[in-house]
Amino acid sequence: MKEIKAFIRPNMLNAVLQALHEHPDFPGVTVSEVRGFGKVAGRDSSQPSGYGMVEMVKIECIIEAGHAADVVQIIQDHAATGRPGDGKIAVHDVNSVTRIRTGESGRDAMI
Repeated sequence: MKEIKAFIRPNMLNAVLQALHEHPDFPGVTVSEVRGFGKVAGRDSSQPSGYGMVEMVKIECIIEAGHAADVVQIIQDHAATGRPGDGKIAVHDVNSVTRIRTGESGRDAMI
């Protein structure tokens, strides 16, 4: 299993979510509003919000390893504007998943 975390522009969220929803094996997603800054030329650290932070959206999901590349591609295709600040996608190995309600684990906890 893999965990995918993507940081994208808020205005691209609906397009990404719609595309993920259409993937037949996509189990679900968690979305959080976040703020941060990256290494960008001309970043102004004197702004009142601190360090020139920008609003982003974090998408998180756990998916079977065989579908991770598809999900990454979907996010990239639907979140890209071609401008700096489009975001990042990270993929991590997941050792186990347990559904709290039933105690199911592994693949059974994903569906």
